[in-house]
Amino acid sequence: MADKDHKKADIISVAKAAKVSPSTVSRYFNHPDLLKHATKRRIERAVRAQGYIRNRAAQTIHGIRSGTVGILVPTIDHTIFAEAVQAFSDAVAEEGFTILLASHGYDLQREYAILRKFLEHRVDGIALTGLDHDEAVFQLIDSQNIPTVMMWNYAADARYPSVGADNALAGEMIAAHVLAQGHREVACLFAPSEGNDRAKARSDAILATLGKAGVEVPAAWMRTTVYSISASKRDAMALFALTPRPTALICGNDILATGALYAAAAMGLQVPEDISVTGIGDFKGSSEIEPALTTVRLPARRIGREAGLTLAGAIKSPEQEVVGISCAPELVVRRSCQPV
Repeated sequence: MADKDHKKADIISVAKAAKVSPSTVSRYFNHPDLLKHATKRRIERAVRAQGYIRNRAAQTIHGIRSGTVGILVPTIDHTIFAEAVQAFSDAVAEEGFTILLASHGYDLQREYAILRKFLEHRVDGIALTGLDHDEAVFQLIDSQNIPTVMMWNYAADARYPSVGADNALAGEMIAAHVLAQGHREVACLFAPSEGNDRAKARSDAILATLGKAGVEVPAAWMRTTVYSISASKRDAMALFALTPRPTALICGNDILATGALYAAAAMGLQVPEDISVTGIGDFKGSSEIEPALTTVRLPARRIGREAGLTLAGAIKSPEQEVVGISCAPELVVRRSCQPV
């Protein structure tokens, strides 16, 4: 049975065990780059042996950073967000930070509540997903004057520095490619745009690009589907059962496109011979599915890493101007889309 009266390790006991001063132990946690390697190893062994945990709350009161940053994403249920979060986490870890991660399920009111929790935990910085947020979110960040980056979308005039791709350009690129293959009977399968400026930017650009080429998408060929392979398969099957049938289907992301490929297979249709299918994102697996998916790559890992480094830099050097970073989307042509 554990001895509940055993005295917890403190910075003094760690310093004695490592044969250094308490200020050196403090420096080990806050400015490890200033210590010699051998000194750091001695302190690390003492910390591990004694199970020492420093009091972050007390340090925050005295102006020392908490060493954590909050990252808010719509969901961690999809590979592309998981890739971005992992890259973000790796990047801030290199700078001495750990992450607090939460998802808001595309609910902007819930995002506000989570942000308040993050700030109560005295995070050193905030990463938001997308550019559009409730005004209360912006006001809360402004009132706390906390370093903030907006990841996934890029805009030069964003409220805070943004690190991401131009989703409107991604939509324009995929629509232009479908048109270049000679398709004029085009259907669209989009994700809901409420609370999701990424989805809205893509769908608006796709429809605008088609419209400029004189291609109007009939109402019956326009579907909105949640981020679900089963739901997109169901809705794509309904589209493919129509007479006449479109020659191409543009999907708002690769999840919806994957469901559409399964729908075609279930109905005995050949892709791309009977219908071409495209996505946006270039998720893991999009190059391996049969047929391999034509899509627009959004560089998730680069976005996550650049966002993490940008936020860490803003925290460590508040006097420096923080500049956003545009990570260009890239058309990836594979077998799922061919000329009419």
